[in-house]
Amino acid sequence: MKILSLVLIVGGIALIASGLYNAFVPQEVLDIEIIEVTATEGFDNQSLAMVCLGVIAFVAGAFLTKKR
Repeated sequence: MKILSLVLIVGGIALIASGLYNAFVPQEVLDIEIIEVTATEGFDNQSLAMVCLGVIAFVAGAFLTKKR
């Protein structure tokens, strides 16, 4: 159980970080020699799902750790 809780906590942190990175870091949309256009999309469905799954995994790992 200790290994499972550690995997859930680390995986949850990784999912949260990845979801927030995808949501807030500007993605390069168009790159012409003269003009470079970037856009931030904010929370789309994929970023929101990654953050939610990360929170669920983190909380589950924390509860497994406290249970023992």
